[in-house]
Amino acid sequence: MFKPKKFQIDIMSQQEFDQDAEFIPLLSSKDEEEMNAEAVPETLAILPLRNMVLFPGVVIPITAGRDQSIKLLQEANKNNEAIGVVAQKDESVEDPGQEDLHTTGVVARILKVFKMPDGNTTVIIQGKKRFEIDNIVETEPYLKATTKSVVEARPAAENEEFNAIIEKIKELSLEIIKESPNIPSEASFAIKNIESNSFLVNFVSSNMNLKVEDKQNLLEINDLKDRALETLKFMNVERQKLELKNDIQSRVQTDINKQQREYFLHQQMKTIQEELGGGVSSHQEIDEMRQRAKTKKWDDKVKEHFEKELAKMQRMNPQVAEFSIQRNYLDLILDLPWNEYSKDNFDLKRAMKILDRDHYGLDDVKKRIIEYLAVLKLRNDMKSPILCLYGPPGVGKTSLGKSIAEALGREYVRISLGGLRDEAEIRGHRKTYIGAMPGRIIQSIKKAKTSNPVFVLDEIDKLSSSNNGDPSSAMLEVLDPEQNNSFYDNFLEMGFDLSKVMFVATSNSLQTIQPALRDRMEIINVTGYTIEEKVEIGKRHLLPKQLKEHGMQKDQFKLAKPQIEKIVEGYTRESGVRSLDKQIAKMVRYAAKSIAMEDPYDLKVTNETVIEVLGAPRMRDKYENNDVAGVVTGLAWTRVGGDILFIESILSKGKGQLNITGNLGKVMKESATIAMEYIKAHAEELGINPETFDKYNVHIHVPEGATPKDGPSAGITMLTSLVSLFTQRKVKKSIAMTGEITLRGKVLPVGGIKEKILAAKRARIKEILLCEQNRRDIEEIKADYLKGLTFHYVSDMSNVLELALTKQKVKNAKVL
Repeated sequence: MFKPKKFQIDIMSQQEFDQDAEFIPLLSSKDEEEMNAEAVPETLAILPLRNMVLFPGVVIPITAGRDQSIKLLQEANKNNEAIGVVAQKDESVEDPGQEDLHTTGVVARILKVFKMPDGNTTVIIQGKKRFEIDNIVETEPYLKATTKSVVEARPAAENEEFNAIIEKIKELSLEIIKESPNIPSEASFAIKNIESNSFLVNFVSSNMNLKVEDKQNLLEINDLKDRALETLKFMNVERQKLELKNDIQSRVQTDINKQQREYFLHQQMKTIQEELGGGVSSHQEIDEMRQRAKTKKWDDKVKEHFEKELAKMQRMNPQVAEFSIQRNYLDLILDLPWNEYSKDNFDLKRAMKILDRDHYGLDDVKKRIIEYLAVLKLRNDMKSPILCLYGPPGVGKTSLGKSIAEALGREYVRISLGGLRDEAEIRGHRKTYIGAMPGRIIQSIKKAKTSNPVFVLDEIDKLSSSNNGDPSSAMLEVLDPEQNNSFYDNFLEMGFDLSKVMFVATSNSLQTIQPALRDRMEIINVTGYTIEEKVEIGKRHLLPKQLKEHGMQKDQFKLAKPQIEKIVEGYTRESGVRSLDKQIAKMVRYAAKSIAMEDPYDLKVTNETVIEVLGAPRMRDKYENNDVAGVVTGLAWTRVGGDILFIESILSKGKGQLNITGNLGKVMKESATIAMEYIKAHAEELGINPETFDKYNVHIHVPEGATPKDGPSAGITMLTSLVSLFTQRKVKKSIAMTGEITLRGKVLPVGGIKEKILAAKRARIKEILLCEQNRRDIEEIKADYLKGLTFHYVSDMSNVLELALTKQKVKNAKVL
């Protein structure tokens, strides 16, 4: 008949409700009078229930899993508002509308809210008063409806027939509680102490084991006497079923129940397995763990903790679920390399050879690694630095980790952090959760079997956060040399020393890394490669790798440097070599297909063969000479490295409007506005008639509008383009520029200089204009990168215009 009180308490313990949660007392007559006096709100937020019906005065727990329901409960609890609880006609409907809900429901108040670990929300609610849905007025973010009250007809207190029905309900309730083994005896105390006849009927109706349709029919009966009589009918049926069930149970009961029988058989089977040598008892497992513990190099604190947990396992029944969890936990402690370190190889010349063998270029990174080895060799106890290799994709950041591990003679582990949004992936889960496991940091250390591996944290800039926590904040303890000597994993439940681990993080962007996390790392800029470097990398590394992957020998296909250079210039434009690797793979597949089909092919690839296999060259980042005023070549930094862009300006008759197109960001639009105002303020100095600004519209365009462009690097480029347009003096050939300007005409420094220099070389630029303060950036670049380039350092826009513009006007120049 009833859903037992104990059942509700068990549900709360499984959902980790607070053990000290207050239980709501039974409704008194005074409480019922106050409840009936409350008016039903004209508009109510509607909470649909799938498989239960709420009655006035009754307290029930519900678990909400739908986003709309969770939102409703959170806002109602925050604003202390009443809600309307209505049962669904079909519990399988995921997004119910008005036609899917019963019209009669109950106004409810939220008593307590619990946030569950699985993301659901569990609340305890109490029914107040019945109502009817008039019309659904809102569906987002959850259902809202206009309502009207439902009047309940109650018999007089001296009505003898009604009083007899109530007494019979109490009597049957006590009998059913007494006969049912699933209902605790405390339930009878609750029945005896109910003062209100109306609440008694509602309480019994709510807790009877009925279908949702039957309970809804009871709720919709307006006459309390009729509802009590209908409830009594259901109780009589329930009592008859219980009597029949108890009679059957008494006839088939045995001396040993099923659980005891299974346990007895399991014990017999385990004994037989041990006799045959096919199984290991729990005592043997514990003895083996104790023997393994004697070989570990842990300190007294860890040893004491292990002995304590081992003793706990020894007291457990091997049949309970917690036994396997405890065994896995102790296995983890035994498998972790406590104070076990691999010996570092301090042969610096050998380390340099390994780094040069695996990676061409990247001199700054190699220099930093050798410096680290040198200091570690002298001190032998230096805390490992946290290196962050920052640069565009495909430049070899991740593969550097393997080379570093080989150079040091350490183990190599790597985890990818891209898209990781659960803090437990870093810190692990608590043992109380089902399926708990340690975090990926501890798991990787366990696989490495040493406490000082080279640990690559790939794509650290792509960490994200969610309602499961912020993993980037959890990484703070991992990457802080002052804290990671006792990194706390939730599953391990004790500190583990990560201070000897050499962490190497990789990142494509610094903007998305949390500032506190970025502050704990040493940023090493891994810039792109020049054309010459790409050719060498293709010849030394990429071609042999692709030949091996395609099952070919070195003498079956030859790709010379001129052809690799043609591939680099015509088919790749990134700073790294990933696209180059794909293009070389296409060339190798061309030869592999010919070999497999026994067709003739050119062993030595020519330029014509490259075009035949890869198609016509697609890259357009070459400098374009022209005799049109207003066109200037600028240098830009992108996430895939440096690039050039063309800024075009044109005049048309109008009223002096300035139009800017090309999918530009806010910063570049501001640069164009500043450039225009500077020209207006210095028109006479620049030889421009001020009346021109009122007679002509100016249009500035940066081609390839499908690509978003923004940043402070195009200020002097835009100003040069506009001055060239107004004076009709064309820009000098093979010149490019980068820098920001102020309203006073000062030139400001910008970043990404090396990437921009590489882009200029790819585009065959000869001269580059830079801010005077960027001179130090050029001095840090290898001289090989700068061959064929002439640099002009400027501090004022007058210097820029003098260097960039020719003295003569273009042919057929407009008279402005």
